[in-house]
Amino acid sequence: MTPADLAAAILDSTRAVLTERGLDTSVLPHSIGVERPRNPEHGDYASTVALQVAKKVGANPRELATAIAGRLETVDGVKAVEVAGPGFLNVRLDPAAAGRLARVVVEAGREYGRSAALAGESINLEFVSANPTGPLHIGGVRWAAVGDALGRLLRAVGAQVGTEYYFNDAGSQIDRFANSLLAAAKGEPTPEDGYGGGYITDIANAVLAKRPDALSAPDPKEIFRVEGIALMFDEIKESLAQFGVHFDRYFNEKDLHDQGKLDAALARLREQGHVYDAEGATWLRTTDFGDDKDRVLRKSNGEWTYFAADCAYYLDKRERGFERVVIMLGADHHGYIGRMKAMSACFGDDPKRNLEILIGQLVNLLREGQPLRMSKRAGTVVTIEDLVEAIGVDAARYALARFSVDSPIDLDLDLWTRRSNDNPVFYVQYAHARIASLLRNAAELGVTRGDDFDPGLLSHEKENDLLKALGEFPEIVASAAELREPHRVARYLEELATAYHRFYDACRVLPQGDEEATDLTRARLWLVEAARTVFANGLDLLGVSAPERM
Repeated sequence: MTPADLAAAILDSTRAVLTERGLDTSVLPHSIGVERPRNPEHGDYASTVALQVAKKVGANPRELATAIAGRLETVDGVKAVEVAGPGFLNVRLDPAAAGRLARVVVEAGREYGRSAALAGESINLEFVSANPTGPLHIGGVRWAAVGDALGRLLRAVGAQVGTEYYFNDAGSQIDRFANSLLAAAKGEPTPEDGYGGGYITDIANAVLAKRPDALSAPDPKEIFRVEGIALMFDEIKESLAQFGVHFDRYFNEKDLHDQGKLDAALARLREQGHVYDAEGATWLRTTDFGDDKDRVLRKSNGEWTYFAADCAYYLDKRERGFERVVIMLGADHHGYIGRMKAMSACFGDDPKRNLEILIGQLVNLLREGQPLRMSKRAGTVVTIEDLVEAIGVDAARYALARFSVDSPIDLDLDLWTRRSNDNPVFYVQYAHARIASLLRNAAELGVTRGDDFDPGLLSHEKENDLLKALGEFPEIVASAAELREPHRVARYLEELATAYHRFYDACRVLPQGDEEATDLTRARLWLVEAARTVFANGLDLLGVSAPERM
């Protein structure tokens, strides 16, 4: 019996009790959850459904809980139900009901943990979107890890997801980038407002290698702009690919201008009645929807603002059929939330439903307790290559996805390269590798789990703890996706690893010496295989490998 099965049984029992008493069943939620009590002596699972429902129907919660418990005790697989306090339900499962979960997990395989919780949702997920004026720095790398994991999670619970990188190839920062490349190609100092770092010289030289005539061309700056952007963006895409991150679409800001999408967005906003002209400029009245000031769409000199491009890009996503637009932004973008939400409302959308903005906090890298030196190549920042070189792709992705995005991170690189249990990614991956080794040993001994097993044999306390942990995985996946918190999966995997290591230390799985394999051996092999399945599925949701050997 899975936690979901038990929750459904509790809900059915509650509905039956209310119906018998002629009480209103419409107050019942569509679904409920069950929790694992902190104290195992209180049972395997607990529910507060009686407390939630009693007040709504005018019943005594403890008396209602007692009636529900009587019904629930007749359900196959439920050993006992105790009523505690004002109306808590503490449920104990019989070992066979708990043990059957191992078969459920193994037979589901890669599908275990997946659901249709967000089926029908169409979500555009934009993340990273770093300017193509330099290598991808550590802030963008955090979004690469978290965003890719979030996309995997959303798909795992049934959402239709389009991942997207917004490529800012228009605007003043591109002019500064082109000027910097041109200066480097000429051997001149970096312009006062330009970009420094060895990568500028590298790209300038690459442009000259491709276009030897660049400096003598009628418009050398345009050549360095076009070729430099292409080279820089190719490098960014290659860095992301090596990090295991691939986007469904790379969207060029320049296309918004070239295809008249800014004019189309402006026309739509005028139709909605939120555009006005003043001081020679065109404004959007975002203060109507809570923004601290109205925003300029087109300057008095006729130039479009960045915000106008943001409006056009949002509208383009919505017109492509995405019901929900999710945008991940860096720590310095808090001011964007109000104007973007207001912009969504100006288009006639519901900002709470159609637009979601996540803000990520800073990442600090430490080595020997001191901040990591700046990148030699980038000059001013630590890049994705620096991080991967220091700790590897798996550790980097896991470390960056392990924390809530609204919390700053201090990453100790010495910790994340350590092959010990205090390194979280090693701890989790080692659990998977330990299982793989056990299963190889079983194969060498000619011991198989067979097609069937007696789930009632999985009655040891540590077996029960492991089964409970495995049963939580689907709910963890669903909540991590709904709350946009991939770190919940990482923290769960660490708890699962603890449960598995304790089981392994307390419960011998394979026979030793001349011993024969028993029914308990085979039952435990089912449990071990179930644990391996969940480790592999969970690590895959984070984009981290599940090694067979370590």
